[in-house]
Amino acid sequence: TRVRLQLQNTRIDPKSAMFTLWKDLPVPFFISFYFLEVMNSKDILLGAKPVVHQRGPYVYREYREKKNITFHKNNTVSFLGYRSFTFQPDRSNGSESDYIMMPNILVLGAAVMLENMPFAMRLTFSSALALFRQSAFMNRTVSEIIWGYNEPFIQFLSSLGVTIGPSSEKFGLFSNLNNSHSGLFTVFTGMDDINKTHMVDSWNGLKEVSYWHSEECNMINGTAGELWPPFMTPSSPMELYAPDACRSLKLSYTQSGNFKGIPVYRYMAPKTLFANGTIYPPNEGFCPCRQSGIQNISSCKFNAPIFISQPHFLNADPVLLDMVDGLHPNEKDHDLFVDIHPVSLSF
Repeated sequence: TRVRLQLQNTRIDPKSAMFTLWKDLPVPFFISFYFLEVMNSKDILLGAKPVVHQRGPYVYREYREKKNITFHKNNTVSFLGYRSFTFQPDRSNGSESDYIMMPNILVLGAAVMLENMPFAMRLTFSSALALFRQSAFMNRTVSEIIWGYNEPFIQFLSSLGVTIGPSSEKFGLFSNLNNSHSGLFTVFTGMDDINKTHMVDSWNGLKEVSYWHSEECNMINGTAGELWPPFMTPSSPMELYAPDACRSLKLSYTQSGNFKGIPVYRYMAPKTLFANGTIYPPNEGFCPCRQSGIQNISSCKFNAPIFISQPHFLNADPVLLDMVDGLHPNEKDHDLFVDIHPVSLSF
């Protein structure tokens, strides 16, 4: 009876008492932002090695709510997962008004995108830097860097056919994240097969993406990253599709433990998560690759030169660390892991 009740509670069923909890997750989520502030911007322009200093964390409470919930006859349900964020001063080491010296992503990104363009276009771009008071580095507040700031330079770049972000007026690393969703997920309810509960059937109507160069890399695997099918074992891999990374991620069981008295399984990302195709051939589909440990995601980010890595270049080619002073990668602080309850498979 207990197992039967557990099965009923893990399925996505509007008649279940757990449906409201699935729709509006009551668990408090927190997201922490850290920044590597550039300490010697003027010297860098003269050829010096960058020196950085970590600032943060700047912590936000994340609220999640599913909207546009639609059940389908094939035992799937579609939804838009909306997220909103509220700053948490008591958990943060600093305020949203803190200024941080950062590389000017608009300028540097546009420069890379224009390097193979006609000379006249590059000359126009160079002349506009002074007009719009742009330089290689910017001193902006935490709030501006994360959530965006109005920037007329964006419209000028658009006139050159250069798009760095989703907005034509505002630029921020996560300017389109607050009060928005990450696409239409369609997942299995588990009503006909409990082992498929929460597994993704499609994302934005797609069974696979087309950003990458191999069938394996384009696959949409696992869940939406909130819940997993119940009764997984240590031999079961944990997979999820991460729209922000434009790819599926696969984590492996490493150990059992407990969190505040609750038994948990810990799943960790492999050291090859962002390895290049030379180090880890299955990742060849994510290329063109550079040094191992950074992944080029420009194909799903408006072709802007954007790369992702683990913090402080953890598990990356040592040559990357040699290029910057102030990085201190370690597994305790910078590894990617998820702790989940082994029965309900929530984290």
